[in-house]
Amino acid sequence: MEHLNYGAVGNCRTAALISDKGSIDWFCFPDFDSPSVFGKLLDEKKGGNMSFIVGNDYRISQRYLEHTNILSTLFEATEGAFEVIDFMPRYKLLDYDYYLPPELYRLIRLKRGTPRFRVNYNPALNYARGEVGHKTGPEYVKTYAKANERDTIYLYSGIPYDVIFNQQEVLLQRDEFLLVSYNQKLIPIDMNRVNLEFQRTRLYWMNWTNRSKKYTAFNEQIERSMLVLKLMSYQRSGAVLAALTTSLPESIGEVRNWDYRFCWLRDASMSIETLVKVGHRGAAERFIAFITGILYSKYDRFQIMYGIRGERVLTEYDLPHLAGYKNSKPVRVGNDAYHQMQNDSFGYLMDVIYQYYLYFPGTLDEIEDMFEVVKNIVRTVMEDWRKPDKGIWEIRGDEKHFVLSKVMCWVALDRAEKIAVMLQKGGYADKWRCEAELIKTDVFMQGWKEEIQSFSQTYCNTELDSSLLLMEVYGFINATDPRYKQTVDAIYRKLMYKGLMFRYNNVDDFGIPSSAFTICTFWMVRALYVTGRQAEALNLFETLLSYSNHLGLFSEDLDFDTKSQLGNFPQAYSHLALINTAMLFGEEKRLSKFIRP
Repeated sequence: MEHLNYGAVGNCRTAALISDKGSIDWFCFPDFDSPSVFGKLLDEKKGGNMSFIVGNDYRISQRYLEHTNILSTLFEATEGAFEVIDFMPRYKLLDYDYYLPPELYRLIRLKRGTPRFRVNYNPALNYARGEVGHKTGPEYVKTYAKANERDTIYLYSGIPYDVIFNQQEVLLQRDEFLLVSYNQKLIPIDMNRVNLEFQRTRLYWMNWTNRSKKYTAFNEQIERSMLVLKLMSYQRSGAVLAALTTSLPESIGEVRNWDYRFCWLRDASMSIETLVKVGHRGAAERFIAFITGILYSKYDRFQIMYGIRGERVLTEYDLPHLAGYKNSKPVRVGNDAYHQMQNDSFGYLMDVIYQYYLYFPGTLDEIEDMFEVVKNIVRTVMEDWRKPDKGIWEIRGDEKHFVLSKVMCWVALDRAEKIAVMLQKGGYADKWRCEAELIKTDVFMQGWKEEIQSFSQTYCNTELDSSLLLMEVYGFINATDPRYKQTVDAIYRKLMYKGLMFRYNNVDDFGIPSSAFTICTFWMVRALYVTGRQAEALNLFETLLSYSNHLGLFSEDLDFDTKSQLGNFPQAYSHLALINTAMLFGEEKRLSKFIRP
């Protein structure tokens, strides 16, 4: 198996991917969606990276510091050993105020002996669009884009700068550091400061995980996935990213390469719902604020996705000068799907809003604001549910009547009706319940196909689709209903291939998908479990976990043959599904209600 052997570090403003050899190969500054300053991931030659050059006798291993998003890479040889600890500062200043500067520390700790290395510092600003220059001062080196000298980053280090830039050998005799910062620092940067930032950040992450629920089975995998989801929340707005990268291909050499550094209502709602389940309501509260903030008036309509600050226009364009991951072009920035109609999106969002009313409603004015959002979504669903759309998989060809889109429209109205009942708004509840029943009747009439003894992908075909497994998850149909069990069996027979699941295997606008979509295999695990095939479900789940990378991280897709990871990385979809699936096999470890961690 060849994996995306990267660890992710971040601070809920931006993040970096660091290889199992300690090379920073993807890093966008100052925010998640900013241009890359290290982009070797998308072009081996031009992209730029920051790494340590050691002798061939060095053994390199990597792990996360326990309960944190801090990464440790250990370099060991007979002559000595050193550890590189990578982190981005994140810690609380006041109750709702966090310190999260756009900067990455590389703390180099001497473990034993006198290890030797060289530093390779090769930034390539603005997606490597042009040459860079360096200006060395007494405190830092400023790197700038020659085409625009305002585009700068700063390097701070205890290692002499001429040693770094000439790639001279460093004989490590004490702890050292490297700091890459978007901003010029206004305080002295020395080992005392570096250690202080490290300890504050480590304490933050340990406190965060300590507040998480603990489980009797697969707790370690659940915790790591929680930490991944947390990394992909944008602190400043409450938006949640689908992934940290752009243009990692679903299949090598093909063109299904997309920019996932945006907030899809669907993906974000699923992520938030999962974080609430494991005990983290803060991210949900910020996401709810994001949702209320992106509507400018009552007559605004929701899009399916937004920029991380609530941007509505996400213009897609190519970067032809970049070779792409393993020469898979194009490299894309932006995402043209932002203007698509995807009717399923509102079901996931309304499900999260329902949980908001159940578990952490705000003040009266906030509750009233949110009810206006509920009514806005309901109006849209009632106007659009009979119309074709692009579906959960964002088909870029013709719109169709996707069965899951109808099901999720039912979910939107079902949860809205429950909210109306909670608020004692009987008139709304009755109206929305009636419309929901119309949708359910329509799905059973047009979505069920006797000839295949299964629900189908769309009203107008008899193809199968893994997304149909979600019908039970959201309460549209009971797991004991023969129609659901037959659908699970049919999907398993048709879409399970070499131990992994296709999303679908009929032709779309790019041909037939050639890789397995990771979340779909997690969905199948649940479907098997709830339909009475628990042992089979557990075996499939444990096998799927073995396909993670060395740190337990998952991308979007897997290669059917090699089980190599493909697609954008790490993927929120995959990790939220891992958490929800793992919960099937264990129970929460409950503390006394009087004990607060």
